[in-house]
Amino acid sequence: MLTQKPAVYPSGHHESVIRSHTWRTAANSAAYLLPSLGPSMHILDIGCGPGTITADLAALVPKGKVIGLENAPEVLKQARSIAAERGLVNIDFAVGNIHALDYPDDTFDVVHCHQVLQHAGDPVHALTEMRRVAKPGGIVAARETDFSAMTWYPEIEGMKDWQDLFMRVARSNGGEPNAGRQVHAWARKAGFDTADVKATAGTWCYHTTDEVAWWSGMWADRTLASAYAKNAVEGGHATMEELERIAKVWRDWGRQEDPWFAILHGEILCRAS
Repeated sequence: MLTQKPAVYPSGHHESVIRSHTWRTAANSAAYLLPSLGPSMHILDIGCGPGTITADLAALVPKGKVIGLENAPEVLKQARSIAAERGLVNIDFAVGNIHALDYPDDTFDVVHCHQVLQHAGDPVHALTEMRRVAKPGGIVAARETDFSAMTWYPEIEGMKDWQDLFMRVARSNGGEPNAGRQVHAWARKAGFDTADVKATAGTWCYHTTDEVAWWSGMWADRTLASAYAKNAVEGGHATMEELERIAKVWRDWGRQEDPWFAILHGEILCRAS
């Protein structure tokens, strides 16, 4: 019987959240993995969300197969639509739980997740499951944000309040928002030899007028309208008035002169044995 806590995503799948997820591509979110791909590979993409990264992976393995796995079935309609629009026939989507993958041992050439382990109740067990379903010699790949390492300019009053609040809400749901700095250590605890784990770092950076408007507007909307707001209020972490203030801070930051925002991610490529 499964005893691990299921993956919990504190923001839910409100439009403001999906807005950020559909921006993600294999190029901007999985570049560390791409040189390892071959055209006939069988890939499992866990926590696929709206499927934009999944679709890119499918296009890169035209003789292979990609399965996008998601524990929130309502978002898979959009994932299937994106795949259909791109004419991809080597892609399927399914509902599943990273803590209990419904696949036999040694099934996939690549098992990938992006921004998933930070929300898993037991990231070490999740990686153990990813390792189990990877073929011997196959790859387990993960990329995770490190929330405390996010940095921005200018440092206007209230932005640090947003960062601290989000981290409290994430941890109250059993997550670890500083996953990026420790994902390589989780891999070792999941049974990978240190020599079989390649740890790197990647970034997102928002600076252009359009990027800043999109990023600040998304977070302002997400602060008030997504499941994150409900979790923050019902968990006693903030009032709606405080959330409204933080949303205003985001919009004010987006109107500053020369704004800049950078996000650090920890990345791992693990060789299964």
